[in-house]
Parts: sequence; structure tokens; C-alpha cells
Amino acid sequence: MLKIWVVVPTRLPIVLRRCRSCASERFRASGKFRVNAHHKLIDAWLLALCTSCGETTKLTVLERVNVRSIRPELLDRLHDNDLVLTTELLQEPVLQRRNRIALDWDNAWRLDVGESDHLDCELVDVTVRFLAWIPVRPVRLIAEGFGLSRAEVDRLLMEGNLVSTVRLSGKLSGDFTFTLKR
Repeated sequence: MLKIWVVVPTRLPIVLRRCRSCASERFRASGKFRVNAHHKLIDAWLLALCTSCGETTKLTVLERVNVRSIRPELLDRLHDNDLVLTTELLQEPVLQRRNRIALDWDNAWRLDVGESDHLDCELVDVTVRFLAWIPVRPVRLIAEGFGLSRAEVDRLLMEGNLVSTVRLSGKLSGDFTFTLKR
């Protein structure tokens, strides 16, 4: 039996970066952008608020970029504080490296498994799809999807009853498939 599970983001992730005011390391992206023009050059930042003290930090999106090299629709989205753009930019590795941040996805996603009639089947093929770049341990997804403990999933993996073309022991953020034999 073939099943499709979907990992769906439920909110923006927490931005991990040290606060200069209170030494907290957690920021919440506000979804607001600040755009500043210097003649023909533009700077743009994504604003984030410290979860402890409320201090604002700016995450650099554009830095001294010629206005003619920016797509007009991107500039409109920045001016409109587009929440989808916020999500897209936070997931970009270039933005994360430039601003020296990491993302904490704990409690920011859910697993949609559809109906649970797969518990009776002897052989279950599952395709897991990610709607956003969310790093999650496949063992955790499998345990949550089938209602098992992680130890039981590890046991199934060791016995060869859980098979996949990808390594299930690390973290994944891309689509993968696996087969469970009961």
C-alpha cells in the first residue's frame, strides 16, 4: 500500500542568534522588512525581535545593490512585507551564512499522514514530502506517523523491517521514501 505523508510548516522558525541586549539566543521573525535607498543603491533587511527583551535585529537581505538589478516584483514584495517572502528568505542558506544565524524548527511543523488504515497492512510504502526546508530526523517522522516509540523504529531498522534508499539515522529536509514490513 502506498502512502504519502507531508511535513507542513505551521509557523516561522525561531532565529538563533545572540541578542546584544540580554544575551538571549532566540529571535522571532516579525515578517517586516526595512528598505533603505542611497541614491541608486538599495539595502534591505528582515526584522526580527528578541523573544526575551523585544530588541530588534536586522537580518541583511540586500546590501548596496543597484536598484536596476532588482526585479520589480521582489521590491514590491519587500515593500508589502510579504510573509511568504519572509519564509523563503529565512530558508536560504546564503542569508543564513551572511547573517550567521541558524533556524530552530521545534514545534514549527506538523506531519499530515492522511487516514491511518495502513496499520493493518503487511507492507507499507511511504513517500514523505516536505513543503519547506525543515530538517527533521526520519526516525522521528516514522515514529510519529505510525504511533510508535523511537526505540521501536530503531528496532525495526536494525531487524531490516524498515528499508529506505536514504540514511534514516541523520536529519533530512528533502523528500524521501521508505518501506515498512510488518
